[in-house]
Formats: sequence, structure tokens, C-alpha cells
Amino acid sequence: MAKRTAVKDAPKDGINPKQPCPCGSGKRYKACHGAPGGATDVIVSRPFEGLASESRADRAARVRASAIAKLPVKDGREVTLATVLPMAAAGLIRGDDVPFIGLQVQTRSGDISRDLARALQWAQQAKTGDVLPIVGPDNGENPGRLQDLLDPEAEIVPVLHTDFVWWMPEGTEPSGDVALSLERANAAILPTERVDAPGVKAAYWVDAGDKAHLRWVRPEPEEKLLPAMARLAARGELDLGEGSRYAGSFRAHGLLVPVWDLDREMHAREWADPAEALGKRLLEALASDEPLTDAERRARDGLRGRQITLR
Repeated sequence: MAKRTAVKDAPKDGINPKQPCPCGSGKRYKACHGAPGGATDVIVSRPFEGLASESRADRAARVRASAIAKLPVKDGREVTLATVLPMAAAGLIRGDDVPFIGLQVQTRSGDISRDLARALQWAQQAKTGDVLPIVGPDNGENPGRLQDLLDPEAEIVPVLHTDFVWWMPEGTEPSGDVALSLERANAAILPTERVDAPGVKAAYWVDAGDKAHLRWVRPEPEEKLLPAMARLAARGELDLGEGSRYAGSFRAHGLLVPVWDLDREMHAREWADPAEALGKRLLEALASDEPLTDAERRARDGLRGRQITLR
């Protein structure tokens, strides 16, 4: 298998087919990700870059929760994006003719955005009851990437559910493999609630069983976010107050997701004001262009040591 290379600067707009592919493969775009079938051996590190809801789409791709969101499709049939579908299918047309595509699927290439574009193209043409188990070749038609098919300025607003009953049209009962998949999916859900506060986006309270977490997908580039977090950490301000502790962060699809351990006895809404206050402190730190002090550099190194990368 060819070595996978991360895309560092994915373009927000269209790409000249004769230009080098932004994945860094050394090929022209038309012979790489722009070719029918595309390149599947290259990891695009920020697959949702260019969408106004990049951090929300990224969060949905990594969350063990039941969530759906209407996609702002430019043209054609309205399609719903889901965290996961029965048997981890890439797409399905529900019995009431409502089309869905899934984020967490059985297989995928290195560019989730491209896979979703393929699934979206399928959903636009499929019929009631059809299922797309796995995203396959483009069959000579290149749908581009998700950014090409959606309104880039429109917000993608996920709606959280407590189970996956929405897999089935209202009033119908699952059976066979779908019933088994539904049971397993419901058992794997981590109770999740959005933390709503001014200036707070893509922040979620998650009940992990023995403890609760706040997971906050940040839109800023890591090279800017990490020093800002270090400034707060050096001052003892990188927390949400009593009952919280900064736990670390993970990288997913090119975005940094800081995580805080929380007092599980407190409800999600009780963390809204602390999250708003932390968000304001973080914005102030992001605006600083002063060199890091020795203490802040040590704090930055400590933060780096508590990171992991998810694929």
C-alpha cells in the first residue's frame, strides 16, 4: 500500500484539474483526488474544511451518540446526515422515502468528504428501501467533495436523540438484522447533550459512565490554539471552575478537541456559564501576540504531551 500523506492545506474553493493535488501526492489533481474513483491511499487531514459547520461535522464523525442533521444541499433532493446507520451503511432510503447518509461507515478512503459526496450522489437517485452498504467507485462520474455539493455558508445543525428509533419510519417495528443492529447501537450510546451558551459552539457534555466530560471541537488551527491554551494553563485558568479538570485533547480530521473531566453529578446545563467564561478567556489569549514566557512554554509542552490523534 502506498504511503498515506496528510493534506495540510485543503482548498476551500474549486481546484484547477491541472494543478498539483492538495493532498501532496505529487500528482495533478485530475490524476489523483479529481479522477473518477479518486485516490483512496491519501489521508485528508481536514476533510470538512471550507464548511461553516466544520467543527460540528467533525464532532458528529467522532461522537458515540444518536444525531442527525439536514444537509444544506445546493440542488436536488434533501438528504439527512446521520452519525451511524443500520449495519454501518453508507446510505439508505427509509421506508417513507426519506434519504440518509452515514458518517461512521464500514469502510472509507482517506477523504471522508469525498466518500460523503459519493453517498450523497447515490441518495439523490436511489429509491425507497434502497441501501448503500459501502461507498464504491464513482462509476465514471466525479461528485467532487461534500463542500462542492453543499452551501458552504449554511449551518449544519445536529439534532441529538436518546436512541436510534429514527432509523425506522414512525409506527414501524424493526426486524432481523436491523433489529439486532438497533439494539447494539442503542447499547453503545454515550448520553450526550449540547452545551449552549453565547460564543460556545460544538461543545458537548458526555456521560461516559464513571465520569462526565466536556468535549469542545475548536475551529482554530492548532498552532494558534495550543499557545493560547498554554497561556491559560500557566495562569491556572484552563478549567471550568470547581468540579472540573483539564484532561487532555485529541486530534480528529485536523481539528483539536480539548477535553475536560467534569463532576458527573452536575447537569450539562450547569456548565454553560463556565464554558462561556472559558471561551472568553480563550479568545483573549488567542488575540495576544506576545511571545510565550518560560512558564507558558512549559505549559505548552505539557499540553502537547497529553494529545492523541484519531483517524
